[in-house]
Amino acid sequence: MTEKEYRSSIEAILFSAGDPVEIGRLADTLELPVSAVQTQMDILMDEYAKADRGITVIRLNDSYQMVSVKQYAPQVRKAMDLRRNIPLSQAAMEVLAVIAYNQPVTKSFVEQVRGVDCSGVIGSLTAKDLIEEKGRLELPGRPLLYGTTDNFLRCFSISSLDQLPPIPKDEDKGERGQQLSIFDGDNSEAQEDSADPDTITASVEEIVAEAVEGRE
Repeated sequence: MTEKEYRSSIEAILFSAGDPVEIGRLADTLELPVSAVQTQMDILMDEYAKADRGITVIRLNDSYQMVSVKQYAPQVRKAMDLRRNIPLSQAAMEVLAVIAYNQPVTKSFVEQVRGVDCSGVIGSLTAKDLIEEKGRLELPGRPLLYGTTDNFLRCFSISSLDQLPPIPKDEDKGERGQQLSIFDGDNSEAQEDSADPDTITASVEEIVAEAVEGRE
């Protein structure tokens, strides 16, 4: 097969799959090294970007998906009789921000940061496929760990968590963007100099605003 035929094969697979397809699966299917498939994916994505088409190919971590271009979301929604998504509440934004910047984290960790019960919000974010279970913490009771999903990346138009906006610095508290983490084997308590929810929520709201604007 020629390089163009490989790209056409990838295009056909992504179109037929609908959902994200891991690059390893594409490599196995085409019997090519992952690096070679990555090269063809880069070319294919560039071709779509330059063609000004109604569909494009996006990367979600190590997977790729064919999607409609967000500027045509109103027409797609009207044609398919889709209702506009209800914007996330401030509480949901805060919980999502804490999880996005510090994953994987337990529910108790998020509640320590916010100071309120987050069971309902975490359930809602899970139902919206913005967060998911990422295993369990090896502590008594083995609490669930949560992290963001590929759908989170897709909704906010980013390819990986590396593209999340950096946490702003605060001269009074030093680097407030210091990542919250699992301290001494337990993430039930946040350190005093960790990033606060207001700061990380403001950063996530930057990409949320762009994502919502793209859907309207």
